[in-house]
Amino acid sequence: MQIDFISDTVCPWCFIGKRRLARAMLMRPNVVFDLRYRPFRLDPTIPKGGLDRVQYMEAKFGKDGRIADAQKMIAAEGAKEDIVFDFPAITRSPNTVDSHRLIRWAEQTGVQDEVVERLFAAYFENGEDIGDIRVLADIADTCGMDGAEIATRLETDDDVAIVEREDALAREMGVTGVPAMIFANKIAVSGAREPELLVMAIDKALEEAAPATEE
Repeated sequence: MQIDFISDTVCPWCFIGKRRLARAMLMRPNVVFDLRYRPFRLDPTIPKGGLDRVQYMEAKFGKDGRIADAQKMIAAEGAKEDIVFDFPAITRSPNTVDSHRLIRWAEQTGVQDEVVERLFAAYFENGEDIGDIRVLADIADTCGMDGAEIATRLETDDDVAIVEREDALAREMGVTGVPAMIFANKIAVSGAREPELLVMAIDKALEEAAPATEE
């Protein structure tokens, strides 16, 4: 079964959703899954070098304490999935095009899921700037890719247009927030849903994909 996981690398709910989807997939051990990660940019206006995290968040959400309250709730949900969010450690809000390019190239070498996991962990648990080419190259190296080659490619515009086009396509399909998951091109689920609900979506997609039997 193909699963398209549409997400952004700076979306905490996408990190949680990824972990919950992994648990749901384990609940269907007899199904062969083809999980593919698709790009969605929560804020395409962020410049290539990124922005100061505190200033960006306050400009977007205000200074009335809503950010802290939201982060506490996200951290509590993340803890259920063994994610240790460290929001104070995050100092930059990056442009995510380069991280999405890395994810795209990782699919070609069979390490896409590992790269996505490490991108989320680097940003949300370690406070690393995943808009920095050096950080992305290190993640590529750790996952068995050629970090030097990745760094060189990231210095070019290679596949930028493709990432932007896939982002636009997701919006044309009606995606307005992430994570969003599409199961077998049949069933769509929005949000970081619990594994039990995702299993229901998997089962429904399998049912709809099954050939009809004649009476």
